[in-house]
Amino acid sequence: MVRIALGQIDTTVGDLAGNVERMVERAKEATEAGADLVCFPELAVTGYPPEDLVLRPAFVRDNLEALDELARRTASGCAVLTGFVDRSDRGIHNAAGLLSGGRVAARYHKVRLPNYGVFDEQRYFVPGEAGCSVRVASSALGISVCEDAWWPGAPWEGYARRGVSVIPNINGSPYHRRKIAERLEVCRARAMETRAWIVYVNAVGGQDELVFDGGSMVVSPDGELAWHAAMFEEDLLVVDIDVPEADERFDGPTVAATPKPALVPPDRPPWPEGPEEVHRALVLGLRDYVRKNGFREVVVGLSGGIDSALVASLAADALGHEAVRALSMPSRYSSEGSIGDAADMAGRLGIRLDRVGIDDVFQSYLDALAGAFAGTEPGTAEENVQARIRGNLLMAISNKFGSLVLATGNKSEMAVGYSTLYGDLAGGFAPIKDVPKTLVYEVARWRNADAAARGETPPIPDAILEKAPSAELRPDQKDTDSLPPYELLDPIVEDYVEEDRSPEEIVASGADPDLVHRVVEMIDRAEYKRRQAPPGVKITPKAFGRDRRLPITNRYRARPPE
Repeated sequence: MVRIALGQIDTTVGDLAGNVERMVERAKEATEAGADLVCFPELAVTGYPPEDLVLRPAFVRDNLEALDELARRTASGCAVLTGFVDRSDRGIHNAAGLLSGGRVAARYHKVRLPNYGVFDEQRYFVPGEAGCSVRVASSALGISVCEDAWWPGAPWEGYARRGVSVIPNINGSPYHRRKIAERLEVCRARAMETRAWIVYVNAVGGQDELVFDGGSMVVSPDGELAWHAAMFEEDLLVVDIDVPEADERFDGPTVAATPKPALVPPDRPPWPEGPEEVHRALVLGLRDYVRKNGFREVVVGLSGGIDSALVASLAADALGHEAVRALSMPSRYSSEGSIGDAADMAGRLGIRLDRVGIDDVFQSYLDALAGAFAGTEPGTAEENVQARIRGNLLMAISNKFGSLVLATGNKSEMAVGYSTLYGDLAGGFAPIKDVPKTLVYEVARWRNADAAARGETPPIPDAILEKAPSAELRPDQKDTDSLPPYELLDPIVEDYVEEDRSPEEIVASGADPDLVHRVVEMIDRAEYKRRQAPPGVKITPKAFGRDRRLPITNRYRARPPE
């Protein structure tokens, strides 16, 4: 039997000393629980992903020194498996190190380097060429890293030939909706291929646009989920795996067994699903972005609409009400209902709300532009002036008080360019940037229902959930004046952006040809706006930004559907 601890931790890119300290603390807990081995995530020493930091020789040197420091500080405890950046004659490697007795007892270099979606590892690393088997508590273990598990072949075929009984797979696997089910299927496939236990250890926490959701797991040789860790929070899951002793001919590095107190079988609640899963990802991503970048508070323009309401609620959940302030900036077109809804929302959350009317400023702009605009009809330019005034006011609060401005645009708006540069696109972070409008409503309703179930006041007033979406930049304006209804728009955005389906394919699935052509044209034209938008939490399989990199100057257009 081997006792293994899955150390699901939240690291910070570049905080080498802080990451080592976090692992030392967890390794001590694992040792006290009688673990023979504690496994930490991919590149846990550096934080994941370190990106171009690994191109700096000094950073690679410092990370290796941090690895040695971790080995020294855990010398008297259980063995440690952790991710780091290694250096060899062949180049730089995404590596895993087995630490025991104060030294690095074994090194493994990741064989499969992903180069799709948000991953760019072939830019930085040289792939490994062989597996790495070790003996821990008389049991044969084989080391692997993240993407290695997504494909058959090396190193798995070698581990299967050698009769390895447990294969830790350390990960920095970013979240998107329903990703946990994909990971479980991958672990099942490798378990049944090797007839070994798969110990899948994932990172947790936010890093810029990415959220790592944890969800570490242990899968048995017959493909069954045996144990799982929590999602969206740090966890130390300690399990006993009953496996035979390694063959006497096994020649890998050896780690002795440790004394073992009785172990209570680990039990965790079911993983969250649906809008709860999305809500928790958004809260974690927002919290870590704000805190890891040193901000004390955030500021959000609270209009009385659903998007700003959800963002304010997320901010209060992530940071606490005392770290959130809101600005109500009514104009001549703002309805009394929206103004009142914003005040109601702030009261429910317990956040500070300042009201700064923009009518006088707006009129001064109109007066200043009167000569230049003479002979034209009021339109988009006048509407956007209001959005830019509001952006300036929010940035003024940011400059005066050190607050981070949260932009409130959603994925549907980002897709079709229904946003104003230097207006509602202004901000340091856009929490719901990758959340389609229809999902915004789902998450908001879930949050209200969750509050009600716990006997709390729902944070978002029903009036906000029930009103028709409107930017309120002209009289009686509705989003549907400029856009298709969101229940028709969002599926086309998903097909074209996330699935890379052509307009013809989308029409063939039953969508209206004229509507598809209109939406695709809007998406293609808005690339220059999206390039200037702030970062936001990745929720869908393909988010704007790291996932989808298109040229701004681009004359290619898909053929219109017939």
